[in-house]
Amino acid sequence: MMSRRTTCRSAAVMLALLTVLPAQTALADTHGPLTPGPESPLPASAPRLVPAVGGLVPGVAPGPRQSWQVPADMPDQMLPPVVYTPSAREDAVEPRDATAGEDALIEYVPPGDAADKTLSCSRRTGPYQRQVERWLKLRVDGRQSGGDCRAIRAFQTRHAIRPATGFAGPVTWAHMRLLSARKNPNAAGKCPVRASRVACVDLARQLTWVQKGKKVLWGPVPMRSGRAGYRTRTGQFKIYWKHKNHWSTLYNSPMPYSQFFSGGQAFHAVYGSVHDPHGSWGCVNLRLADARTLWNVLRTGDRVSVWGRRAGT
Repeated sequence: MMSRRTTCRSAAVMLALLTVLPAQTALADTHGPLTPGPESPLPASAPRLVPAVGGLVPGVAPGPRQSWQVPADMPDQMLPPVVYTPSAREDAVEPRDATAGEDALIEYVPPGDAADKTLSCSRRTGPYQRQVERWLKLRVDGRQSGGDCRAIRAFQTRHAIRPATGFAGPVTWAHMRLLSARKNPNAAGKCPVRASRVACVDLARQLTWVQKGKKVLWGPVPMRSGRAGYRTRTGQFKIYWKHKNHWSTLYNSPMPYSQFFSGGQAFHAVYGSVHDPHGSWGCVNLRLADARTLWNVLRTGDRVSVWGRRAGT
């Protein structure tokens, strides 16, 4: 029913991956070295390794229907998809719901911390140590201390970030950015104020929202944009095609609630964490519930404004 053969990679790279590597190997190899995670009661078919993310791994075991394979390589689109009008029968099918806890706030921690089931307070300096210290109004020296750990751990506990070990990782810092933006996400005036709806995509803060005039209609919510070499394009765009059940035939993977705005780059849901530090292949990835809500907020022709730069790209 859906035979779009589109992907964020070039045709040559796609051919090379299909010819040389099986799909699962290709996905694993993009992550770099694999690091063992803590033991957990996983299905026999689930992989027992986790991809290293700059030396960090998910800090707790995955839930049902999940594996240690982080879905960082969901096949976003570089080439524009074939645009057509879905049938009423196709549109009536809703993408499957996320598994309970699938998008929980799971911090990425050093492998040693993940393996230590007795750890209560991490002694390690996190990649966002200075930012987290500043946000918590601690002494900003970029070095973990006992006081830092206790303050960070208290924040993590209060906001259901697991494991609450006081490690200043990407999920903790992302949640702080979200909290700071909730009252007025466009305080800096980066997103254009118009009489019509505008979907605002802040790459620096990894946040998106929709506004009409100065009123925020939806969001802000966390997102995941393009990784190094596959940046989400900046500029002014319009939603030109909405496809609720978009599917990548290359990896046989779903892209629920896709709303395309720049060639093959689109808003769409992912099953898993949008805080995975890898980044996407260019699309704006959202949690399933957020992508579903955004689907009902935006219309074809609505404007999309993208600015800034994701850290590390």
